[in-house]
Amino acid sequence: MPDYTTRRIAMVDTQVRPSDVTKFPIIQAMLSVPREQLVAHDLKDVAYLGNNLDVDDGRVVLEPRTFAKMLDALDIRKNELVLDIGTAYGYSSAVIAQMAEAVIAVEDDDARARDAQSALIDLNYDNVVVHQGPLAEGAAEHGPFDVIVVQGGVAEISKNLEAQLKIGGRIACLFMDGQLGEVRLGMKTEAGISWRQIFNASAPVLAGFEKKQEFSL
Repeated sequence: MPDYTTRRIAMVDTQVRPSDVTKFPIIQAMLSVPREQLVAHDLKDVAYLGNNLDVDDGRVVLEPRTFAKMLDALDIRKNELVLDIGTAYGYSSAVIAQMAEAVIAVEDDDARARDAQSALIDLNYDNVVVHQGPLAEGAAEHGPFDVIVVQGGVAEISKNLEAQLKIGGRIACLFMDGQLGEVRLGMKTEAGISWRQIFNASAPVLAGFEKKQEFSL
């Protein structure tokens, strides 16, 4: 039987802490959430490796370093409602649930959404609701949100999704340009979202977040 607890501690000590992520809530959450129980069954043995885990259809579970640094930039608080887009089997939402008041997790695949909700319930994450639907549409009926985090690459963000973020809210996205990407933190004001670069990373662009083609006559 693999010693997942030891692997979890090693993940935090070798991938998260060396990336200048030191906030106690993030460290504590990543030490306590059983990542191996919230990924696909055939990924259990590689759940704690320092790379993106392939799901399917171009989807991944973000590497621990990237995810932790996004959380560090977002600085989620206990009274906040978070929209977690692309939760896959629920790992990211379980981590966020330990820092937020509640999490709305969006997953487009029906079977994955059911599996994620079931696993989260079994692990007593009762402040997470899994919403099944297109990732880029978010979950407007549950918003507006204090924080939005996107678990994969994006080329652009729709106005519909921007509208689901509260004034004063924060959003973290991994903007991709070819094979290169950078995580940006956005702050919502009356004028829209103001972005700043945080760090470099890479992941496939999620369905619905591709750059829209502009047609001209």
